[in-house]
Amino acid sequence: MKRLLIIIGALMIAIGIAAVVYHFGDQYWVHRYDDLILRHASVYRVEPRLVWSVIHEETYFRATVVGDAKEVGLMQVTPTVAREWAKQTGLKEFEKKTQENVQAFLSEPERNIQVGCWYLEELGEKYRGLPAQTAMTLAAYNAGPSRVEEWLKGVDRKTISEADFIERIRISSTKEYVSSILRRYRAK
Repeated sequence: MKRLLIIIGALMIAIGIAAVVYHFGDQYWVHRYDDLILRHASVYRVEPRLVWSVIHEETYFRATVVGDAKEVGLMQVTPTVAREWAKQTGLKEFEKKTQENVQAFLSEPERNIQVGCWYLEELGEKYRGLPAQTAMTLAAYNAGPSRVEEWLKGVDRKTISEADFIERIRISSTKEYVSSILRRYRAK
């Protein structure tokens, strides 16, 4: 009996230690890029919590993920967007890197977050001041701006609510993507 109590006690301690390690390990994992997010989000006038929520949804903070459509890194940036960003910076070094090996370039967390924030700002400009601005920006980030324009046909974009816009999204994975990010973004 005494031996059984010792085994049970040891198991309880091990479970407790594992829970603490899991919690703090997870907290480290999901917040290890916070400084980069804060820096680039403020440069591009995007809310850091929104960027964090996009990364959480896209890759759960795994920097080297490559998607089915060849999107790369934490924010799943496409090579086309990276090259467009590099061209706009006017820095030949970035243009050269995105031409030579865009996957390696976008696998660097700093560059990926920088380009992703730039793209969120670019998309957000089209919808700035609209009631569904954030949802529209996220839908455009996921499915492309032309699809958002399709979903806005026949409605007044100046008055459509966020919920009504989300209902108009015709791609179920994009609808869930936008809804999931918005829930996480507004959770705290």
